[in-house]
Amino acid sequence: MNQLTLNIPQIDEEATKAKAEQLLDQYRLYLLQVPDDFLPKVTPAYSIVPPSITNEFHSSTEDAALKRLDWEIQRDKFLKRIQRAVNRLTQRERQIIVMLYMQSEEMYDYEVYAEMGLSQRSYYRIKAKAFYRLAFALREEVYKKGAAS
Repeated sequence: MNQLTLNIPQIDEEATKAKAEQLLDQYRLYLLQVPDDFLPKVTPAYSIVPPSITNEFHSSTEDAALKRLDWEIQRDKFLKRIQRAVNRLTQRERQIIVMLYMQSEEMYDYEVYAEMGLSQRSYYRIKAKAFYRLAFALREEVYKKGAAS
């Protein structure tokens, strides 16, 4: 009988956790970021211009407004995606992620595990698992190159 062999790539756990942490850092930045770079350079006199089907006329104000709107839509999608993924974690994992990355006040690891009543070892074990599971929930896991199980 022929045996079926699956070439399933192995997951790089450290790179996967790092990717999840990078996404959470990006989440924090998106929450704080003010999109000044999308503001128009010159403020023209406001007038109502009918929409152009051929897109022949674009003022810098319109372009800046469209870029800002696109950026805000993209940012909001990203923020909601992260929030949905965090909500899929266990209660303790979620609490760690929220306390570290999703509050206005920045907290340090020792403050989080003290507040949660966890030992340092338990805290870091749960935190590592939270990053790993978050990466999977976001479908952002990283695979080892050239390795298969």
